[in-house]
Amino acid sequence: MAGKPVIWGTRLAVEYILGLLAHGTAMEEILEEYPGLVRDDIYACLLFASKTLQDASFIPIEAEAV
Repeated sequence: MAGKPVIWGTRLAVEYILGLLAHGTAMEEILEEYPGLVRDDIYACLLFASKTLQDASFIPIEAEAV
């Protein structure tokens, strides 16, 4: 998992947890599936994503006609 942020003390990538949430998995389900996680770990993933997007610049790209 070189180069990818993980939840401290685990091998779970932040990207993986965010993907679960994005696909509708409830926080309680994630906590049941991964007993080593606590609610604050999931909140930290959301905060990481938020901070990462705050620091990013986006340039709109116009779609080309096909």
